[in-house]
Amino acid sequence: MYPVDLHAHTVASTHAYSTVSDYFAIAKEKGIKLFAITDHGPDMVDAPHRWHFQNMAVIPRMVDGVGLLYGIEANIKNLQGETDCYPDIDRRLDLVIAGFHEPVMPSQGLEGNTQAMIATIASGKVQMISHPGNPKFPIDIAAVAAAAAKHNVALEINNSSFLHSRTGSAKNCIEVAKAVRDAGGWVALGSDSHVAYALGGFEKSIEVLELVGFPQERVLNVTPRRVLDFLESHGRPQIAEFASL
Repeated sequence: MYPVDLHAHTVASTHAYSTVSDYFAIAKEKGIKLFAITDHGPDMVDAPHRWHFQNMAVIPRMVDGVGLLYGIEANIKNLQGETDCYPDIDRRLDLVIAGFHEPVMPSQGLEGNTQAMIATIASGKVQMISHPGNPKFPIDIAAVAAAAAKHNVALEINNSSFLHSRTGSAKNCIEVAKAVRDAGGWVALGSDSHVAYALGGFEKSIEVLELVGFPQERVLNVTPRRVLDFLESHGRPQIAEFASL
């Protein structure tokens, strides 16, 4: 089991069903040491208001030995790689994930999607790309993996993509894992949970890593400290409350 989950949604995204308190309780029960709340960026149709992200510091960093990262799943908005993690939001957060979502930007075809994703990766404003295996947004996987390795951005192997979201993602996710392996980059595992019970659910993602022989030293979720060091390498400040992690 991996003790870190980097992608989870709360009731602030109205198509999700659990509170932050629910997540802390499930994390403790499952032995998860660190997780990130990453509700949808404010340009999504049912996303929380930007105040949701600006006010996250009211949530305790540690509850019953479990740590919380303040995050966002931002939306890639255009071919220039801009997202809706605006500066007034970004400065309050620990983790910025960015991905494609049709309500914000429809697919631009393989060339356009690839351009937009690489521009986002190269912007220096995100640390992780969500569900890059989505078949509705085809990309040049090798080119994206090379860019991600160059700019120290993790590509997600999204467990939800194998279960009930983004049908048809499995083949692409395998190719993403292979490409990141060969490029020497990072993968991040995300449950993409929309209910707390799914937190830390990586069964399908683990199968992919095992299938392609992905090296454990390039998986962010192996330890909380690995994730925290990775975020600090992106200029994020040390979090004093996590000294014990």
